[in-house]
Amino acid sequence: MNFLAHIYLSGDNKAITIGNFIADGIHGKKYKKFPKNIQTGIILHRHIDTFTDTHKTFRQSTKRLHNKYSHYSGVIVDIFYDHFLAKNWNTYSDIPLDKYIEDFYATLKDNFELLPARVQKMMPYMIENNWLLSYASIDGISKVLEGMNRRTQNRSKMNLAINELEEYYEEFETEFTLFFKELKTFSELKLNELNSN
Repeated sequence: MNFLAHIYLSGDNKAITIGNFIADGIHGKKYKKFPKNIQTGIILHRHIDTFTDTHKTFRQSTKRLHNKYSHYSGVIVDIFYDHFLAKNWNTYSDIPLDKYIEDFYATLKDNFELLPARVQKMMPYMIENNWLLSYASIDGISKVLEGMNRRTQNRSKMNLAINELEEYYEEFETEFTLFFKELKTFSELKLNELNSN
């Protein structure tokens, strides 16, 4: 899953949310240098990624892209799924999306010194361009895919995947809805388990 889903699946604890958000840049046992709740967020993130990558519905979505985008298919579907989460946000949260995102950005600013250098560098761009809110529109997703493609020196051609999103929009949305229901249940159980250790 991409940024928005990881943040959402962290629950209400701000430190767990930060851990889940920064987890991609924390390798091996390096998570152990962080405070307990941030560690929990990092571990939760890893469980979410494993659940996602091996789930039959997620794999069904990636299969549609695999011939054209190879190993980038999973990254693209992560971004597509964040789009459907943002677009259908009211189904999943009572807090309006813009307010939810604003609160998250404030949490990042309040805990700036805990963030890895890579995230500290990325954060101003993320906030200034409001990446998380932009996920709700196809135009926003198009810009995200263009940015991702630039980061691969145009090798991935991920920017072109907006065509598949538009062509198979209903199929991707149906798959997201089915998958996210299961992921949400899994994440809640895993979070309870991690908090009780």
